[in-house]
Amino acid sequence: METQAIFAAKKAINGLVSRTPLLHSPLLSQQYQCEIWLKLETLQPIGAFKLRGATHAMNKLSEEQKRHGVVTCSTGNHGRAVAYAGQRLGVRTVICMSNLVPQNKVDAIKALGAEVRIVGQAQDDAEREALRLTEEASMTYLSPFEHPDIIAGQGTIGLEIIEDLPDVDVIFAGLSGGGLIGGIGLAAKSNSSKVNVYGVSMDKGAAMVESIKAGKPVQVEEHESFADSLGGGIGLDNRYTFKLVQEVMDKAFLVSEHNIAKGMADIFDAEKFAVEGAAAVGLAAIHQHQLDLRGKKVVLVLSGKNVSSDTFETALKIGRQVKE
Repeated sequence: METQAIFAAKKAINGLVSRTPLLHSPLLSQQYQCEIWLKLETLQPIGAFKLRGATHAMNKLSEEQKRHGVVTCSTGNHGRAVAYAGQRLGVRTVICMSNLVPQNKVDAIKALGAEVRIVGQAQDDAEREALRLTEEASMTYLSPFEHPDIIAGQGTIGLEIIEDLPDVDVIFAGLSGGGLIGGIGLAAKSNSSKVNVYGVSMDKGAAMVESIKAGKPVQVEEHESFADSLGGGIGLDNRYTFKLVQEVMDKAFLVSEHNIAKGMADIFDAEKFAVEGAAAVGLAAIHQHQLDLRGKKVVLVLSGKNVSSDTFETALKIGRQVKE
């Protein structure tokens, strides 16, 4: 995949998604002993970065594809993005999800007019249902990550970071299927020779990390997590992100649920942003792995804010008990 595709995506989605702010956080900088900047993808209309890729991919559908509709599988935010874009374009959308997806994310997708199908106990079960619909109903399948237009759309985040903070040293982003970290890494490294791109996953069910260890895509068991949007596999026939992530990601970190909760609590206490667990994994990695980033300019991609009030309250209680 070439960087030019990301520049093309930036032009194509201009005015359709938000160019989000990059906010310096003095309090988090003091607490974590480095210069911390927050990329606020929480301010997208759907509350998550996924709108970038979904908007770009759906805008490129043919008229015939639009008539037949779009189907996808999702842990929540991609489904919401596809539903939002589908509502804007007048395209039927079907979102397949597992029973692990929080109800607040299901309700938000339904509110946008999409049909939701709950299938099985894992993202892979939902994906099988989505692929069945592509065969039986001639719908277009739009992968949450394994699609060049999706990757290019997410990569526009990396372009914006470099534009706003050209001398950034480190970018932290959630690591799941690889569309986010792959796109950001490709964009950032094509425009900065010194930037390091770090991916972070929860320490149970980290599909990309386990696949890289194995040297090939593998399946993993899914678990409930504060970072639920990082769940799911990368696809055993992965053609794009498995290779791309290994090319552009400098290091991957695994973090515990307690440290994810601490990250959520620290972001809220410092900036009053209520974020989902996947948005807090960067802080979790810095704390849990005691990373020495003194003197470094560090960007944390706050990928989404779609967390239920009950889950967020639980995270605050747990996170505030974790020792510095």
